[in-house]
Amino acid sequence: MPYMYILECADGSYYTGSTWDLERRLQEHQSGLGANHTAKRLPVKLVYYEYYDRIEDAFRREKQVQGWSRRKKQALIEANFEKLVAYSRNYTEYPPAAADTPAPVA
Repeated sequence: MPYMYILECADGSYYTGSTWDLERRLQEHQSGLGANHTAKRLPVKLVYYEYYDRIEDAFRREKQVQGWSRRKKQALIEANFEKLVAYSRNYTEYPPAAADTPAPVA
């Protein structure tokens, strides 16, 4: 069954992918064979997935989510659809709220 998935890497970054076999693909990522991004940021953790009837649909969704901001991906992972809609709006018209902006790291 085709899947679109999101992994959280050890550095806190997200990796979005699609596959026919989610379990096998996760093993590949954990062993450093999945993708350059995840291989440099092990270990990884599966934080979200969706399944589809066709691999084309999973791939299309992967490309859509890859283009999203971090906070929009977090809203999807948390199933916070209210924030997901808000984060989909134009930044010029709807700038990020102060509470949504991460604090700078010292």
